[in-house]
Amino acid sequence: MVTKNSPTEAELNYSVPVDKRGIEKKEVVVENHGKSMMDEKQDEVAGNDPKLNEKMEAWFSSIFQSVAGKANLEKSDLQPALKAIKDRLLTKNVAEEIAEKLCESVAASLVGKKLASFTSVSSTVQAAMEDAVVRILTPKHSIDVLRDIHDAKEQGRPYVITFVGVNGVGKSTILAKIAYWLKENDISVMMAACDTFRSGAVEQLRTHARKLQIPIFEKGHEKDPAIVAKQAIQEARRNGSDVVLVDTAGRMQDNEPLMRALSKLVSLNSQDLVLFVGEALVGNDAVDQLSKFNQKLADLSNTPSSTVMDGIVLTKFDCIDDKVGAALSMVYVSRAPVMFVGCGQSYKDLQTLKVKIIVETLLK
Repeated sequence: MVTKNSPTEAELNYSVPVDKRGIEKKEVVVENHGKSMMDEKQDEVAGNDPKLNEKMEAWFSSIFQSVAGKANLEKSDLQPALKAIKDRLLTKNVAEEIAEKLCESVAASLVGKKLASFTSVSSTVQAAMEDAVVRILTPKHSIDVLRDIHDAKEQGRPYVITFVGVNGVGKSTILAKIAYWLKENDISVMMAACDTFRSGAVEQLRTHARKLQIPIFEKGHEKDPAIVAKQAIQEARRNGSDVVLVDTAGRMQDNEPLMRALSKLVSLNSQDLVLFVGEALVGNDAVDQLSKFNQKLADLSNTPSSTVMDGIVLTKFDCIDDKVGAALSMVYVSRAPVMFVGCGQSYKDLQTLKVKIIVETLLK
């Protein structure tokens, strides 16, 4: 039976639980009344020091620009603020390539624009970056898994989700958490043990299935995973299972034979969702893993699609403190949404990403 004890809350939580279901222009004439007290004070302080005079002129200029607004922003105006934001993104584990591209995009959107009155360059750049990150993390299209499962059921077929990713990121465990979530939503689930390469993988999934009291389809070790997946889907159709969760072997993105085997599995079987499972702890590696993984599968696929991944699941989200940048990097590279995050050891520890909190954490 599934344990009902509530999990220990993470110290920082960036996710939420999955639920069940313009004045007339006048010429201004300035009379010369001599130096003001401020002018005299400035001369007294600055004296004949040209560097100090230059600094003070720059300070008065910046104050005037903030109050009156600058005619047009130039790239040189933006560079200091952009560099500060880029450095901040890097400390939050955003891949350097992605941080650089984001800054270039924000600069392009602001160059030539008029700085609003009473607004600093820094706050203008900050607001533009926030908008950019929100747009990236917000899905372009909605994926309602429960609704889509119901639609598939009405068509008389099981809904198929395939889990892919590199070695050691916790695919089997996250699969079990999603199985638990589906079961809690009154969805009948069957697991398919298609990691036939790694010794003990089938037994590991069998243990999850036993604890969750969920049927599992397996054919043992060293079998063709594409055929096993096909047979599992057929069996699910026969026994009336609503969902098939396909576990696959972890593999590095440069391993040609294993990538080819995975491509065969994806091409041979009609998946409703292909989910890339990755660690929330990775930074620059996230870009390399996901982009190469996606491209390799697309290159080896029999279908003309340039993308394979439908969504992303991040594991170990409770271990990253404020280093939430991997989520941004992965979404930027794949254009696929983060659908779930794993944030604990129990089956209940599955949550959805809260975009507002992620943005605040990245840019604070």
